[in-house]
Amino acid sequence: MADSETVPHDPNITLVEGFVPVIDLGFTRTPNPDREAATARAIGQACSTSGFFVVVGHGVPQSLIDATCEITRKFFLQPEEVKREIAYDPMDSLHRGWSTWRSLQKFSACRIGEPLLGGEQEPGVCDEKLIAPNRWPALPGFKETWLAYYLAIEAMSRRLHRLLALALDLPADWFEDKIDNHMTPLAANYFLPAAEPGEHGPLRTEAHTDFGTVTVLYPENTPGGGLQVRDRDKQWLDVPVIEGAFVINLGNLMAQWTNNRWASTIHRVVNPPDDLAHLDRISIPFFQQPNPDAMISCIPTCFDEDNPPRHAPVTAGEYFIARSRRIFVERRVRERRGESDEVSLTRINR
Repeated sequence: MADSETVPHDPNITLVEGFVPVIDLGFTRTPNPDREAATARAIGQACSTSGFFVVVGHGVPQSLIDATCEITRKFFLQPEEVKREIAYDPMDSLHRGWSTWRSLQKFSACRIGEPLLGGEQEPGVCDEKLIAPNRWPALPGFKETWLAYYLAIEAMSRRLHRLLALALDLPADWFEDKIDNHMTPLAANYFLPAAEPGEHGPLRTEAHTDFGTVTVLYPENTPGGGLQVRDRDKQWLDVPVIEGAFVINLGNLMAQWTNNRWASTIHRVVNPPDDLAHLDRISIPFFQQPNPDAMISCIPTCFDEDNPPRHAPVTAGEYFIARSRRIFVERRVRERRGESDEVSLTRINR
């Protein structure tokens, strides 16, 4: 069955229907091929319409999620001079370390260059522009917690890619040798509380699409404001926020890989109403990227004689560096206009 067709609703898998459905991945259940196939069909339908879905049953312990949010908030609440000790290097394409822009602060770490995540690279496999050490805070427990969280999300994402493969009528392991040496950043967004109503304007992050393959986002369940997606009628819809759930969305590279069969949808983050503007918020996105040497050419099941490949092949590393260079140029243009050097960070680490 093509994922563009309507998939019958299974209340045991698709818990909430809609433009952004809530899907039970079933990773906490005993493996079942029939259920896995049904879950893949539900995911395929979401990927071909909104490119967004919310997942439960993902198997990541809530205690680890809570510990990661707690230690991350402790980091962001430190004095700015402490955080600036690990400020990102503008020449680092993966922006490892701390950064700030208006009402948003960020921290990012990456697998590449991190031995404790298995991120060592063989010579010639990866562009040297992508290799650098992470800039870890000195905060006790931070690095250990983040490494544990990274590995848990990485494992969940690997299992998710089996379902993505099945949804594309591919063997379940089709993506495995393309993400076994990946270059995925894990980031944290800290949205500052407002000192007075309206201080931060209507948006926390502007409307955008992600430029990678798959984003696995944990959004803190705070009242008021949050993630929205734009539907086909150009209406903004709230993404469901469920305690302990992750939001999954596709990026531009996955849309390219699937010959635009799957969608990379515009989304944004809105600020809370005035009576809740004093609240801060954390979200933690895992920007899944393929291996730097993975060739992104049209997936075999996504083209035929009537629908030929629309994009030229490119390695994931080349694609990422080209996007990073574009952002670097944008940053320099903004500098000349007198805007913040860090204004473009929201375009790379969303």
